[in-house]
Amino acid sequence: MDIVLYALTALLYGGLAVAGWRAHRHTVVEPALAGMPAGAPVPRARASKASGMSGIGRALLFVALLVHGVLLHTTIFPQNAMVFGFAFALSAMFWLGAGIYWIESFFFPLDGLRLLVLPLACVASILPVLFGGVRVLSYSAAPMFKLHFLIANIAYGLFAIAALHAILMLMVEKRLQGMRGVAARHTSNGWLSSWLDTLPPLLTLEKLLFRLISAGFVLLTLTLVSGIAFNEQLVDRAFRLDHKTVFAFLSWLMFGALLTARRVSGWRGRAALRWVLASFAALLLAYVGSRFVFEVLLHRAVV
Repeated sequence: MDIVLYALTALLYGGLAVAGWRAHRHTVVEPALAGMPAGAPVPRARASKASGMSGIGRALLFVALLVHGVLLHTTIFPQNAMVFGFAFALSAMFWLGAGIYWIESFFFPLDGLRLLVLPLACVASILPVLFGGVRVLSYSAAPMFKLHFLIANIAYGLFAIAALHAILMLMVEKRLQGMRGVAARHTSNGWLSSWLDTLPPLLTLEKLLFRLISAGFVLLTLTLVSGIAFNEQLVDRAFRLDHKTVFAFLSWLMFGALLTARRVSGWRGRAALRWVLASFAALLLAYVGSRFVFEVLLHRAVV
């Protein structure tokens, strides 16, 4: 049964990703056929129409999210136990990321983000098949642990989408700076230019980015608090200093500093976006990196 869910999830994500990129390709080809220069910027309305998700596409993405959710539940929580690892962590992260995109897309034109999220979700969804070295946790039935696990995964999903937002914003900023230079006629280079044209204005992306980070920071704070409380309940010790804890708190401090600087001095621009990516990298090392090192490189189970 699990292999059917894996195949169906990958097929839905992959099919939607291919359909999105095929539709996006028309935003590059059609202007040339209509007599426009091949490198000319595609009007935003045309780009959105060409690469936008139809009602059927939205419905199929919703089905993909449902199937992926069922797959995660059946594979992570088999028969009152828990199986987990870095591949499952990435799969859950991009499942939530795709779900957050699906909700966002009802309010903002984020077709450029979709072209990035769906391929990543497709790859992440099948990683547990390739990397099955996981640890069965005996305490997974504890209510405190389930709450901690749920909050943590939602927080990481929010930060994953925020990181993708930051990457797209850096690309848009670089393109805008290039267009102000002498070589402006060389900056609209085909598919990349038309892809960025499908995104909302930079200020809108910035507002979305910091909303995601603010929500993720609250949930990350709750994750750390619930983790300390659960650890105290489990081993009668509230704080355990290990690589996972160090990187988790480092990421929390970095995101907190970013939000503080944003509120106090209005910090923005490329430096802030790079700080977002560095903060997410620290979180990724805590959440996925440590498991990857232990499970794949060292062949050791990790809690």
